[in-house]
Amino acid sequence: MTDSLPEGLLLAFYGDDFTGSTDAMEVTAMAGLRTVLFTAPPSEEDLARFADCRVIGIAGTARARSPEWMAAQLPPIFDRLAALGPRILQYKVCSTFDSAPHTGSIGKATELGAAAVPPGWIPSIVGAPQLGRFQAFGSLFATASGRQYRIDRHPTMARHPVTPMTEADLRLHLARQADVPIGGIDLAEQASGDLSARIADAQSAGQVTFLDVACAVSQRAAGAMVWETSGETVFCPSSSGLQYALVAHWRASGLLPSDPPPLPRHAPVDRLLVLSGSCSPVTAEQIATAEDAGFALLRMDVLKAADPARAGAEVARIQDEMSKAFADNRRGVLVYAARTVDDPAYAALQTWVRSAGMPMATAQAGIGAALGQIALRAVPRFALDRVVIAGGDTSGRVLETLPVLALEVAHPLAPGAPICQCHATDPDFDGLQVVLKGGQLGPPDVFCQAMVPKAPCD
Repeated sequence: MTDSLPEGLLLAFYGDDFTGSTDAMEVTAMAGLRTVLFTAPPSEEDLARFADCRVIGIAGTARARSPEWMAAQLPPIFDRLAALGPRILQYKVCSTFDSAPHTGSIGKATELGAAAVPPGWIPSIVGAPQLGRFQAFGSLFATASGRQYRIDRHPTMARHPVTPMTEADLRLHLARQADVPIGGIDLAEQASGDLSARIADAQSAGQVTFLDVACAVSQRAAGAMVWETSGETVFCPSSSGLQYALVAHWRASGLLPSDPPPLPRHAPVDRLLVLSGSCSPVTAEQIATAEDAGFALLRMDVLKAADPARAGAEVARIQDEMSKAFADNRRGVLVYAARTVDDPAYAALQTWVRSAGMPMATAQAGIGAALGQIALRAVPRFALDRVVIAGGDTSGRVLETLPVLALEVAHPLAPGAPICQCHATDPDFDGLQVVLKGGQLGPPDVFCQAMVPKAPCD
């Protein structure tokens, strides 16, 4: 299948959150390239176990971290991945590019990642039409409820509780976070013909160059620009738009088959646990749909979960409620922190953190850790075969709690949210299937579909 592609590692990436990492893994895995996602930097033994993989990723939590944390943690990871000799080294970012100078700085990560590879241009692909993400003339647009919004007017991302997007032009947005040359190759330039001189200028300047992607044609063009100009390892701070663009170029060039063998559909499970820390309206609709379908909904007390002195008792309460729900033959149990940022629980949390003098990020980390403890106890207690986690930061906190070494895509579910199989030394978690769903992704019945494929929820 990959005889025409160069031997060895094609792409290595560090994902700034777990849901985005599985999103990126899904694209190349569905294209027929074996892809593994580690939950922590792998050892030599770990790498040897997955030596035949053409794409390797490490899922992380940088999206919720400070620049100081990044400066301490990311260079060894980038150096480790670069030493594997991939054609492309990626810092995988969210397709909404939400970030800020103080939290999840894509600019800081870009400066650190570029230092791990030979000097050259730094192409960035963010648009991914498959996910409802479009970039035109440097500005990012995202779909919500069937409509396209400029990202700084998006009903969710413009109001993100930690990193609201207040600028749609990604060049201006990144310039607030990094002191590097920044430019772009827009749709008009792509249509004008030979771009070799333009790319050469970007390479000599070490420029971060945003490549517009708004359709299938521009997606293939962006993939070609990155792949055909990457003689040495090139660093790309990009969303899974990079993976989509590369696969589109490889297929158009005959390097990959257009129709690889499809992954099998998943089997139904008798019990499903869903854990949600997302405040997205998309997830809120999915929660409501699951409730209508008969899922037992358990609201977490976020004030207790965020308080280290009370979190243990709240986890125990949720476990008891979950046990009752399963005993009542409720096949699906959904534990959630809040529905949207307009949920009274979110307002109460804001008031509490102010009175406690606690940063909101610390409180959110505590909630994620509590959800992780729920999963850690529930999987063996209820013999769960599949767990769904909603929310990018939440997914990272939960997976960090579980004894899981690596993930591979096992089944398709929804674009950007596949069903993954866990590799672990603990027999309770080895083979466990997990879905890490970003807040903006998935159809209304995605939780129902995760339990029973193609099952209607009404």
